[in-house]
Amino acid sequence: MASKSTDTSSFYEDEKNLKVLCDFLRSNDGPAVREAVEMDKRVYYLKGEKLVNFMMEPKKGTKWPKSLPKFNTRQEAITVCGELCNYQFIHRSVKRGKGDLVISRDREFDESGIFTWIYEGDKSFSHFMTTLLIAGFLFCVCFPIWPNFLKVFAWYMSVSMLLVIFFLVTLRGVLFLSVWILGFDFWFLPNLFDEQLGFVDSFKPVYSFQKTKEGQLMYRIAIAVGFSSFCWWAVTQPSEFDGFVKGQGDFIKDLYAGTLLSDVSQTDKENIDKPKRDSLEDLLSSLESSDDPEEVSEEERLEKMMESLMDAEEDLTDEE
Repeated sequence: MASKSTDTSSFYEDEKNLKVLCDFLRSNDGPAVREAVEMDKRVYYLKGEKLVNFMMEPKKGTKWPKSLPKFNTRQEAITVCGELCNYQFIHRSVKRGKGDLVISRDREFDESGIFTWIYEGDKSFSHFMTTLLIAGFLFCVCFPIWPNFLKVFAWYMSVSMLLVIFFLVTLRGVLFLSVWILGFDFWFLPNLFDEQLGFVDSFKPVYSFQKTKEGQLMYRIAIAVGFSSFCWWAVTQPSEFDGFVKGQGDFIKDLYAGTLLSDVSQTDKENIDKPKRDSLEDLLSSLESSDDPEEVSEEERLEKMMESLMDAEEDLTDEE
């Protein structure tokens, strides 16, 4: 037993091994922590007793890493926690108010004290995501110089996502109303639009099913009548309903083709980035409309036309 204790103590004297231990303690399998503010920064803290208890006996379902030796005595865990303080993986704090901490002058580890994590864990994934975010931002900013096939792909992806969300919302509503009429609340992906949950948690659970609250009988009857009327109309008026379906199909085709809100000619689209300047016909027509042909001679008209052409050329040079 003494040799095992000696091996454990000597193992955790190495700073690299302490870092591996901190990676485990800061992971999702580590001890529970609380949030607070210390020196205008959000930090995570826990009591020293809870840290020692976890190191002696991890919470149920937690697998202790094979690369880390377990602690045989409570004193060993306390000694290692003291090493965490010495290597500044954690530091002792004092509560100044609810959710407000200050650094304590006492640097020694004590089970009754509060300790704040300085070590933030492995940041490789965080750095990777930050790099990916910056690259994605620059990629989106450079949209005007994208090749045409990428622009078309981005348009198709945007339209597809819009249609998926629209049909998903419609499907959820129809399923809910169909079951709600029978006296039950059924939601497909009930937490889909919960802003307080993460991306993965928004898809949990897949569905929820419970009995409807009392006092909604009249509303259910009214919805049932309205829904039945719509189904009757769709069956008895096939021509109108078919026209509605055809209109939706044309809408989706125009949406994918990018012609839904097209109000300019193809020539204007192709020349949208080119500088605007009047043609020779426009200059001649403007001269004819502004001057009286009886009072202006042919030479004066040509002279004014040349001046207009020179002005237009100077403006074009300035723009370039």
